[in-house]
Amino acid sequence: MTGDLSLVYTGSRVEGMYLEELLKENGIGCIRKDTLEESVSAGWAQGSPEDAVKIYVESFNNEKAKEVLDDYFASRSKKK
Repeated sequence: MTGDLSLVYTGSRVEGMYLEELLKENGIGCIRKDTLEESVSAGWAQGSPEDAVKIYVESFNNEKAKEVLDDYFASRSKKK
């Protein structure tokens, strides 16, 4: 990955891991930053499980990533 990064998701670890795979399946490279996992590995806990993960994509993929994520969240809302 090169270039500027855009934040496209902040939330739970479980959902973040799923969304990371969803983006990759759609040909969108991404970086998942898990602050809770990083801090626990370092010997302390920082953050909360609800906002532990941030997913970044390269800026040129920002719109495509948002479409994929919006479609996912819309389909999830319909199931409720």
